[in-house]
Amino acid sequence: MNPTAHGAPVLTATIRQDPADFRVDEIDGFEASGSGEHLLLTIEKAGMNTAFVARLLAQWAGVDARAVGYAGLKDRHALTTQRFSVQLPGRAAPDIAELEALGAGAHQSLRVLDQARHARKLPRGALAGNRFVLTLRDVSGDAAAIDARLQTIAARGVPNYFGEQRFGHDGGNVDKALRMFAEPRRRIDREQRAMLLSAARSALFNRVLAARVASGDWDAGLEGEVWMLDGSRSVFGPEPASEALAARVAAQDIHPTAPLWGRGALRSAAAALAREAAALEDAQSLALRAGLEAAGLSQERRATRLCPGDLRWSWPAPDRLELAFALPAGCYATAVLAELGTIGNGAVRRLAPAQPTDG
Repeated sequence: MNPTAHGAPVLTATIRQDPADFRVDEIDGFEASGSGEHLLLTIEKAGMNTAFVARLLAQWAGVDARAVGYAGLKDRHALTTQRFSVQLPGRAAPDIAELEALGAGAHQSLRVLDQARHARKLPRGALAGNRFVLTLRDVSGDAAAIDARLQTIAARGVPNYFGEQRFGHDGGNVDKALRMFAEPRRRIDREQRAMLLSAARSALFNRVLAARVASGDWDAGLEGEVWMLDGSRSVFGPEPASEALAARVAAQDIHPTAPLWGRGALRSAAAALAREAAALEDAQSLALRAGLEAAGLSQERRATRLCPGDLRWSWPAPDRLELAFALPAGCYATAVLAELGTIGNGAVRRLAPAQPTDG
């Protein structure tokens, strides 16, 4: 359990009693070109994860799975809208009604909202972010305290932890990554390898962030800080402290960062470097670091602070809370929910697992 930043829990609740309780809509990173051999589909789905829909698309179009692209992963236990691309060189698209019929079933649905031609396959990460509308049910807690906590989140943001879905069932992906690093000659497919490398990197980042949350400087700069521009992956620093720099931090124009581990020296210095090194000196962290370096990854940075965009909330009923906000790509709504309290997953009780969870 990662430490939280804003104090003791203020509520208990349940989410995902219905897929519509967890609504996620991709914010497109570009417009379709209007021509080309790829069909760009905007799909609303429920009860299916992204990989499952990609396989349905390949079956519907009669193409290899590698001809299907998507920008981000979306969970099965949610009502989500995202784009997919299907390569159809010199071919008309099959009937959309046949695709929607393929996706129809118990506890699942698929609907095509838009379609357009595009010049290239949709690559991973090609989205500006995601909009969330989340409904918490069976809410127990003082409404005034909950409202105050949400106001704090809106003003200060939350620690930008990687969510539990990044680490697989019961967090097992980190142990799998360690086994992969210990047996470099063992054959493993590219997708699985990428997932385990990501889990290892994410675990190290979360450990550094947890240390900064515990010391209270996750949203403020340390001496030797590396900064990230809000809404981008551009970093700068270290540089001397100044009033101008402090003003940019307060305005959430820039954020402190922590490492996404790989080869090369850490860019941080002084107190920031010491904090990062101390958080990652245990035996397991050292093994993960060595494995990531051997895999050829390079040092990168990720912001330690996550500021939900346009955070709004309402109380449709005394025990029901609705939250709406936007997050950059690669950030997790669970990081926002964790700062409220203990929130049970109603989907775990409702559905037996038939598909792997996106992570």
